Amino acid sequence: MKPMMGFFLLWATAPLLAQSKDNPVDKFRQLEEILPTPNIYRTASGAPGHKYWQQRADYRIEVELDDEKQHLYGKETIVYANNSPDRLKYLWLQLDQNRFRTDSDQFMTGTAPSFREEPGDKYTPDLSKMSFNRMDFLLRRGRFEGGHRIDYVRDAAGEPLPFTVVKTMMRVDLPKSLEPGEKVELSIGWNYPIVDQDRLGGRGGFELFKEDGNYLYEIAQWFPRMVAYTDSTGWQHKQFLGGGEFTLEFGDYEVAITVPADHVVAATGVLQNPAETLTAEQRRRLKKAAKADRPVLIVTPEEAEANEKSRLKTRKTWRFKAENVRDFAFASSRKFIWDAQGVKQENGERVMAMSYYPKEGNPLWERYSTHAIIHTIEQYNRYTFVYPYPVAISVNGPVGGMEYPMICFNGPRPEKDGTYSRRTKYGLISVIIHEIGHNYFPMIVNSDERQWTWMDEGLNTFLQFLSEQAWEEQYPSRRGEPRDIVSFMTSSRQMPIMTNSESLQQFGSNAYAKPATALNILRETVLGRELFDFAFREFAQRWMFKRPMPADFFRTMEDASGVDLDWFWRGWFYSTDHVDIAVVGMTQYQFESGNPDEIQPKLRERNKAEPMTAAEENNQGMPRRVDRYPELLDFYNENDVYAVTPSDRKRFKSFMEGLEDDQREVMGTGLNLYVVDFENIGGLMMPIIIEVAYVDGTKETMVFPAEIWRYNHREVSKLLMVEKEIASIQIDPRQETADADQGNNFFPPRAAPSRFQLFKSRVKKPNLMQKMKDEPKEKAETDGVGQ
Repeated sequence: MKPMMGFFLLWATAPLLAQSKDNPVDKFRQLEEILPTPNIYRTASGAPGHKYWQQRADYRIEVELDDEKQHLYGKETIVYANNSPDRLKYLWLQLDQNRFRTDSDQFMTGTAPSFREEPGDKYTPDLSKMSFNRMDFLLRRGRFEGGHRIDYVRDAAGEPLPFTVVKTMMRVDLPKSLEPGEKVELSIGWNYPIVDQDRLGGRGGFELFKEDGNYLYEIAQWFPRMVAYTDSTGWQHKQFLGGGEFTLEFGDYEVAITVPADHVVAATGVLQNPAETLTAEQRRRLKKAAKADRPVLIVTPEEAEANEKSRLKTRKTWRFKAENVRDFAFASSRKFIWDAQGVKQENGERVMAMSYYPKEGNPLWERYSTHAIIHTIEQYNRYTFVYPYPVAISVNGPVGGMEYPMICFNGPRPEKDGTYSRRTKYGLISVIIHEIGHNYFPMIVNSDERQWTWMDEGLNTFLQFLSEQAWEEQYPSRRGEPRDIVSFMTSSRQMPIMTNSESLQQFGSNAYAKPATALNILRETVLGRELFDFAFREFAQRWMFKRPMPADFFRTMEDASGVDLDWFWRGWFYSTDHVDIAVVGMTQYQFESGNPDEIQPKLRERNKAEPMTAAEENNQGMPRRVDRYPELLDFYNENDVYAVTPSDRKRFKSFMEGLEDDQREVMGTGLNLYVVDFENIGGLMMPIIIEVAYVDGTKETMVFPAEIWRYNHREVSKLLMVEKEIASIQIDPRQETADADQGNNFFPPRAAPSRFQLFKSRVKKPNLMQKMKDEPKEKAETDGVGQ
């Protein structure tokens, strides 16, 4: 802190212009040259245009599950409605199972893992560092060939239609063009081997329980589905490489699923034939569950265990109907325990929250799954819209976490002894919140996942964070807090959020964590909760059952909040800048009245208060010439440099007469003035948030909007006029901006713990439940239980 004494009056500060002819950097310029031009389909406000359209596809499907060979056989009839203004000569369908062919793009473009320990080292293959699943895939090339086998494609009259399979896509050529407003019907027969999810991965497959020889199936991406045709992209038939998920059309589904008679089936939609599939007692329980205040068992553990042992050879067909959904998935197993509870929503409609899980999932699943479903619906409804579907299902199986309309697959299970770690408990609650939350984004707000993963994963992870925090105090959320994204934001592998799904590195951080954190900062720091929540709800409700693009989100958030956010989207979504704002200096000034009769005595006293120099101290008592010859003393020995002269008073009077009234009023207030210098090291434009600590021990928080950087995006100075004397300043005291370097956030500077030290201080927590069970109580109590 560098004090400057004397009269000082400052009315305005001129910015140091970082922009110039040679350096035309404007991080606040608008996004018009990047965003698509508004039109009759999508408006400049971010709302659907007055001629917005989207296609529709209705499905009737019959499918049979072969539990002996782990094979699926199906046939479907699709009624496709061309609501576009375009004439279509052919149709495109997705064949997602073709990703498991050994000639697929996903397989052929897979790259070798790096075995280099240090730069420049040669490859030294170490199988312990190589994914066993991938090794198994390589070894099984000659033994397993996945993918759809298309048996036939026919028109409404049963006549064959020519088709061409292009990797994970299939083109069906029409005998005549499908005109705007027309519909076409086609029938397809197909089959494929179900993948071993544990060995091959993917978003569906089977799990074998070796202890009892039973299978659990989670069936997804299983039928030829219409590719989306949109005003933004045309046919969205970008090949499926495993990362970018699905872009689909809404429609109604009637699906008949034939399985062994002792299987229990969970599926998208509402069961149409409970009398043929459930016992009378199970139907009674289901009816009771609709109005229960706790989950009710529909299929009990005892009934599930009896099913496990029965091995019936007969078969049973479960029939489901789902309206206005974009996809369909199901799960089937002898092992399923099933519980349910009805949820009454604010509009009076009831939703059946249901969980299906094998006994291996207990006690974790029976305690938490259905509660997590209900909690998700309650919380997401607050920020978006009322959940419009009649059921919401969570299934425990081999898939770690995957979502489909009304149903999701989630993996966490306890240990075999029934205990579970803290991480497993909260991992289960979080994954259920996340996957059930996907019903809102993208199952209802139907974004293009094949292109923009962040539009469903990022928005959903943000709402997941809000829901987790509403579960219990200090919920251990993995994503959402700004401080948790810092290491990624400064890493060399960070990419812009606006990167195609299949090209992302660090997929989870780029598509989930970074956009979720950005929205959290936008809500808490930039807009405030009231403005943000209003705008976000407006976006969700505008685009229910429609297909928004990134520009629609950006524009709606600005339109509904009334705040220009182009700088925010540009920095967080289009760049790899990070937040690192430093306070690099502070200069103190003070308002004085300017009256020499007041100022000069103060200056004299301040001068006397200055500490002695070494020379002055050593010279004390030294003989002086004027002591020997007093006649050498004159006027200047009697009047020091701070003496007030008549000319001083005359100049002050003239100065005061030339001031305006408001300027004259400020004189003598005794305000302290500080010019604080900031530097933007990370490059990302953000508000400057400072906590000012005063000498008297009080504190004050000040927030300067991001536009403070508009003239100079590298460095800026801010004038503070305060009544008290400042002791110190800290930037981002609540860690709300993802500032990467806490060490330069203080003035005067102070040491901050390194991120390595902070990381090392976090001790990995064991399975304390198991530890308590296995060790004597006295010893367990000394091991930090409950910390």
